[in-house]
Amino acid sequence: MPGSPVPASTDAGAPATELRAPWWRLWWVRVLAVFAASRVATTVILLIFAANQGQNPWTGPKPDYFSYATIWDGLWYNIVAVSGYPSVLPYTDGVHVGENAWAFMPGYPAVVDAVMFLTRLPWSPAAVLVSLACAAGAALVFYRLMLRVGLPASTSLFAVALFCVSPVSPLFQVAYAEALYLLLLATSLLLLVERRYVVLFPVVLAMAFTRPSGLAFALALAMHVVYRWLRVRRGVEPFPVRERVLSVGLTVFSGLAGLAWPAIAAVATGSWTAYTDTELAWRAPYIGYTHLVPFASWFQGADWWATVMLGVPGWIGVIALVLLVAIYAVLLFSPAVKRLGPDIRFWVAAYSLYLFAVFFPQSSTFRLLMPLFPLLGAVALPRNRWYRVGMVVLFLALQVGWIAICWGVDGADWSPP
Repeated sequence: MPGSPVPASTDAGAPATELRAPWWRLWWVRVLAVFAASRVATTVILLIFAANQGQNPWTGPKPDYFSYATIWDGLWYNIVAVSGYPSVLPYTDGVHVGENAWAFMPGYPAVVDAVMFLTRLPWSPAAVLVSLACAAGAALVFYRLMLRVGLPASTSLFAVALFCVSPVSPLFQVAYAEALYLLLLATSLLLLVERRYVVLFPVVLAMAFTRPSGLAFALALAMHVVYRWLRVRRGVEPFPVRERVLSVGLTVFSGLAGLAWPAIAAVATGSWTAYTDTELAWRAPYIGYTHLVPFASWFQGADWWATVMLGVPGWIGVIALVLLVAIYAVLLFSPAVKRLGPDIRFWVAAYSLYLFAVFFPQSSTFRLLMPLFPLLGAVALPRNRWYRVGMVVLFLALQVGWIAICWGVDGADWSPP
């Protein structure tokens, strides 16, 4: 029955089995060993790029690690931690809202602030420390999540390895909110799979104030409720009244949490569109100032990339986008993805739809795809040794490519991470 605990005897990674195992075979030791090894590799890569980094808007040439780790959005999070949010929105031309701190939610800088207070560390090392600790926690929870959906221990550990060396995993050790967000998201998915709705309330709230996610998670919860109700109708699984009330209430709560930050920005600035106008400022250099029209952004982006960057007719970009979406939708129904269970697929579908509805595709899209990390469980299924080694090498190579394109700064850089 979904929601029932996995028997300890069914998996070598279960706690009951590990009570008799030596310490180096404990599941959390293995996960943290994988995480530590991945961070050594990524640190070496980042240090090589830092040693070759020239003068840029954030640092001088050849910055030290902590300076290099706090560029780009790290400066915005630092501004939030030090100065908070503006009560008056900045305007670029007296008409359009410019880039400002309202685009960056307070969860991550608040945690870094707390660490700074407790440790007396300055911003840069405190921010990196928070990201590293949260990423390690996310790896641990992700392992338990993969076990919980029924993957073997070795497959779950390899999924964690892919998570730790993924192309955008350098964000696990820089001043970005992604590591904290992924820890909260992995925890939320594990709690959802285990039907622990009460505990989910505070986690969903914290998640909604760390990265935009409340509306997407509410949609996933709505699909979860409908799924459980249909299983009741078919006599497959009980759905007690208490769980019905809690799950529906959690769905509404998550939706409200997703709207809370735009509402706070509206009240604080006196502009009901403060948050969306701020977010739109980041796409203005590509397509100018536009209104937020759901599901239009990706088609605008496909036209821009085709005409401006590739020099081909815009309709070619649109056709390529439609084909990409169709292939992705088919993959969600593949046997490998189905192995991850319905709740993981609900989240992947909900977040993908949310991303398609509101975000503009550009270099930051690689980072915005990180919440789809549970799909790595499907990628980890093949047990061939050469496949697994090849995937790790490929992901490390893609890390180098991502840092070169998105993190490293080359003059007037138009490809932010």
